[in-house]
Amino acid sequence: MTVLSKGANTPIPAAAVRAVLSWTPGPTVPDVDASTLLLATDGKVRNDADFVFYNQPRHASGAVTHLGKETGGGPQADAMRIDLDRMEPEIQRVIIAASADGGTFGQITDLCLALVDATSGAELARFADMKASTETAFVAGELYRRNGEWKFRAV
Repeated sequence: MTVLSKGANTPIPAAAVRAVLSWTPGPTVPDVDASTLLLATDGKVRNDADFVFYNQPRHASGAVTHLGKETGGGPQADAMRIDLDRMEPEIQRVIIAASADGGTFGQITDLCLALVDATSGAELARFADMKASTETAFVAGELYRRNGEWKFRAV
């Protein structure tokens, strides 16, 4: 597992990953929602269908699925499954974003984005030092193609 700081990147040697945003809940902590944007070669989404989130939980290609909230006794999480081997050739980047419902990211403790191999369950990368403050939405990281291979960058 690779622990990343802002701006760092690492290769992703998996055909599919789960992008898991996690945080510690509390009475004054806003809820967090994960989402993805699929960007084409021109750096833009092609249409609204390239935005995957809780209200539009599956991309038409089947390459991205919003898995929903994972709650329990400990940290809360919102997760996306990203099948890199099913990604359309035109898609060059997958943005992993987050939004805070009812507050700012400065109110959230232990915010972390982990990339997990969807087959083995092994954690591939972790970005936990996001230094958020007044933001209500931000880009946590991105998967991108480089020379035919997928990499992840902590944003």
